[in-house]
Amino acid sequence: MAKRVAVIGAGSSGLTSIKCCLDEGLEPVCFESSDEIGGLWGFKEKPEAERCSIYRSLTVNTSKEMMCYSDFPVPDHYPNYMHNSLIMQYFKLYAEHFNLLKHIHFQTRVRSVRQRPDFSDSGQWEVVIADKDGQVEKHVFDGVLVCAGQYTQPIKPLTHFPGIDTFPGTVVHSWEYKDPDPYFGKRVVIVGIGNSGGDIAVELSRVCEKTFLSTRKGAWVIGRMVSKGLPLDMTMIRRAQDLIYCLLPRSLLNWIGERSLNQRFDHKLYGLQPEHRILDKRTIVNDDLPGRILVGDLVMKPNVQKFQGSTLVFDDGTVEEKIDAVILCTGYDFKFPFLPASLNSGADGDLKLYKRIFPPSLERPTLAILGLLQTKGPIMPAAELQARWATRVIAGLNHLPPADKMDKIIEKDIKANLKSYPCPKLAALQVDYIPYLDTIAKEVGVRPNIAWLLLRDPAVGLRAFFGPCTPYQFRLSGPGNWSGARQAILTQWERVAKPMKTRPIPEPSSFSLFFWLGLSGGAAVIFAIMAMQKKIPLFLRNPFVSCIP
Repeated sequence: MAKRVAVIGAGSSGLTSIKCCLDEGLEPVCFESSDEIGGLWGFKEKPEAERCSIYRSLTVNTSKEMMCYSDFPVPDHYPNYMHNSLIMQYFKLYAEHFNLLKHIHFQTRVRSVRQRPDFSDSGQWEVVIADKDGQVEKHVFDGVLVCAGQYTQPIKPLTHFPGIDTFPGTVVHSWEYKDPDPYFGKRVVIVGIGNSGGDIAVELSRVCEKTFLSTRKGAWVIGRMVSKGLPLDMTMIRRAQDLIYCLLPRSLLNWIGERSLNQRFDHKLYGLQPEHRILDKRTIVNDDLPGRILVGDLVMKPNVQKFQGSTLVFDDGTVEEKIDAVILCTGYDFKFPFLPASLNSGADGDLKLYKRIFPPSLERPTLAILGLLQTKGPIMPAAELQARWATRVIAGLNHLPPADKMDKIIEKDIKANLKSYPCPKLAALQVDYIPYLDTIAKEVGVRPNIAWLLLRDPAVGLRAFFGPCTPYQFRLSGPGNWSGARQAILTQWERVAKPMKTRPIPEPSSFSLFFWLGLSGGAAVIFAIMAMQKKIPLFLRNPFVSCIP
């Protein structure tokens, strides 16, 4: 009889977890509290407690080729950066293609997950659920995959702002923000400069009387589009580039990166320059932020010091009056109240997780938490590899190290990140993108052997090493290999180009090209001969000599 696995959540991590269970011969039963798949990416007019919530205009900042599932490319006609509605369509295509919907129980909330009395022998869990009518049921599972997301608990640090109780306007978190309509013609302050803060500030600056963006530390800002109009992540996330980063001094890399961004616009001039170096923390992805500052519709401000009614005082002593609304883009906490409290064993109540997946304190590794990480790259490929490994561990095909060894590795990983992220809870979440993918892929047995690929299949090997690290690389061989992975790698740039080829551009004929090259070359020769024969004025032959006596 197949082992039964509870999958909590039917978002991006939950859907791939269902498929990975099926791939490993497990029986998945997915519980989704809403009425549709998609998790974070499902737009709702009103936010729902304990669930992710997004604004109407949200467009992803990772490109389709980098964020897709490794055995299911995004349709080629989809834009490279997708609106949230298109991501939902992609999830539905994925779920239908692999017949996943029949394993999902919608409008069903998980109330508790507890170890069975014989857990040390069976590794089983008792899961208590409640359906839409409130009817409570208990089920026994051989494994649990938690895919509930990390953007469900908005942080509203109201106590950090003295006098906020005197503010007559509205104060909301970005979790509650949906669209700019309620703020038309008003004066609004956005607090926090993460990706959400930047997006909301830009959107409001087009409709508000005045929009202010307040930040304590600033940020490095980069656009989705880089050289030649190519997607940012497909240009930056490459194995060859990672190797260069390992070989060159970090100070040099910081200088190069900061100089490159400042060539587009001077971060200091625009009031954005942060305290940290560019490689120390994640950059903010925003195409329009500097432009809105340039035209004066968005004004950068330091941290809010205090509120005095509708007047806000900032750390530099400046004052802004008649403020109508404040939007807090101050991040999220993550909590899984249905899990045993004993699992919250890390610093600051963090879930102490081996490779950001497995609680080392469990006697039997039959529970995994997926997608709970932060990295300079798309989360979905990482969550998919996590699911592939976790399901193999639950199926008994892979094994974890002893608990004491896992604890040492966890502490080592946290210590390495503390310099950039002083809070241990945040430090624990950070992973380096390609090294992390390779680490998990090695456990699954699907890490691509680049040297062997270069010898056996140079066309793919060269693209895998010098090109973007797309998820298809982890389907070339090993468990769960996909016959279409090679072709997906060879055609990835065609899918990038497809949605932009909406207007035919005639190619210049070879005759026309050679004619103009020949004409321009001939003219250059004639001009040079004339110059040597002194038949043109001296000042044209030597522009550095003044023609004024």
